[in-house]
Amino acid sequence: MRVILGNCDDMLIYFLLVRIAALFNEKARKLSEGESRALDYLRKHIDKTQQYVWFHVASVGEFEQARPIMDRLRKEQPDKKILLTFFSPSGYELKRGYKGADIITYLPFATKSNAKEFLDIVNPIQAIFAKYEFWPAYLKELHKRNIPTFVFASIFRRSQLFFKWYGKSYLNLLNYFTKILVQDENSKSLLAEFGVNNVVVAGDTRFDRVIEIAGQPKFNTIIEEFKNVDDKPMLIAGSTWWPDEELLIRYFNKHPDFKLLIVPHEIDKDHIDLLRDVLGGKALFYTEATNENIVNYRCLVLNTLGMLSTAYRYGNVAYVGGGFGAGIHNTLEAAVYGIPVVFGPKYKKFREARGLIECGGAFSIKNKQELNNILDQLLADGEAEGEKAGQYVEQQRGAVEVVYKELFS
Repeated sequence: MRVILGNCDDMLIYFLLVRIAALFNEKARKLSEGESRALDYLRKHIDKTQQYVWFHVASVGEFEQARPIMDRLRKEQPDKKILLTFFSPSGYELKRGYKGADIITYLPFATKSNAKEFLDIVNPIQAIFAKYEFWPAYLKELHKRNIPTFVFASIFRRSQLFFKWYGKSYLNLLNYFTKILVQDENSKSLLAEFGVNNVVVAGDTRFDRVIEIAGQPKFNTIIEEFKNVDDKPMLIAGSTWWPDEELLIRYFNKHPDFKLLIVPHEIDKDHIDLLRDVLGGKALFYTEATNENIVNYRCLVLNTLGMLSTAYRYGNVAYVGGGFGAGIHNTLEAAVYGIPVVFGPKYKKFREARGLIECGGAFSIKNKQELNNILDQLLADGEAEGEKAGQYVEQQRGAVEVVYKELFS
């Protein structure tokens, strides 16, 4: 979970550290350069004669939650302009070509002066934050100017800073929102216990979004050829990190009766070189694949961006990475295709992962033996488990309708 909170001194220290990190780290450099140009970019591109709805997202996951809302706003209220800001360079770089927004840029660092100048330039008629972005300087300035401010798809847990004895000032920030649209009743009840009542249970728009993606007629001839070479089942391993890949490659080396498609979370040269070394000549990399040479390999590595959500459609079983690190990535992108999902032990903060496990459509593993056991079972016959996963996603459909009405009716 990403919750950005802190007093002004905390923020200044944080942003100073980003500037220093930019000297050594490419992602920090992109963030520092992007936010430093943002205000000038906005001065040049904001049309003062227009009304802007401001959407802010952290990265790709939050963008996917916001996208169906922006798409519907564009369709139903074309007179309103959409400003979209990102915090993460990975989100901005991947989605800056999105056609549903009129202006896309980084969010200027959340200092008091930046917040004031940003709002002076944009003067939005609404501010809408996705999931977990709580920037004090922006929230306070929006509140001071009486600009309707919303956050949607949020989840709250008692362990969060808001509900600690020392978190009173952070809890008070939640009252600056016109409405807080949460994913579940537990979040609403917890907030009410602490006196925050501007809350509506609206669900999670990611369910609607993955259903939309699954319905799109996007097909990849390379992956399709890889799938159809023989009748072996295929495991799609998405958003993987090295701890995930190490377990999966060991299993792959000992089980010749399935095919493996790996979509790493990081595709920098060092990580791709590591996979080349470990897999040797057993794997083909997507940028080198053709319909002719694909037939000679049992493992395909997608060393490209933006293909995972549609790649899952070709799988019989999905493994979602991140569960041996900070937490698992998007399980819904896989489950929507009616295939069983496997992931590591760090999943409990994710409502949808818990729901998939409860319905029998997903499984968590902690070690090599558990991975081996569950993959043996699901690759042999995981149809029933996959059907449960698909049904779970379908049953959660409808959040876009609720969120849109709460924001714009």
